[in-house]
Amino acid sequence: MAKKIHMSPQEAVSPEQTRLLLKSIRRIVRANDLQSRALARSIGFTGPQLVILMAVAELGEVTTRALADHADLSPATVVTVLDNLEERGMVQRYRSGTDRRVVFTRLTPKGQELISHTPGVFGAEFAQRFAALSPGKRLALLSSLVELADLMTARSEAPSGKQTEKNAAQ
Repeated sequence: MAKKIHMSPQEAVSPEQTRLLLKSIRRIVRANDLQSRALARSIGFTGPQLVILMAVAELGEVTTRALADHADLSPATVVTVLDNLEERGMVQRYRSGTDRRVVFTRLTPKGQELISHTPGVFGAEFAQRFAALSPGKRLALLSSLVELADLMTARSEAPSGKQTEKNAAQ
């Protein structure tokens, strides 16, 4: 019977792999930050604001918790974003008629108009390059990103991969 070799986490990932992982993650974070700033300049909304608007458009009348889960943001962050969006007339929040503790959010006509003309969270250039990939390649990239995010997520947090993989396959 073969003897199992146990390696420390540092030994399992080579220095070159560590460097490539860090460099790739930094490039993604930087590109995301730059795109968020470009969105803010062009339409007046940041990436997270647009993500929340798009989630409300996709989910319909929705609770803050459902938005937080959908967007993978903390409920406190979602509330802050919703405060800003409500102030700007993009969303409307209202209490449930059956349970006053529950607050729903929906798009206003102004918010619907913005969503119908938005350039997208990642920008047109990325969207075109991503769409040009084969469906299999897109799914493989999405699955790899989900797996990497799950690997990087603290064990105390629930992994998001299963839901995201399900959505990516649709």
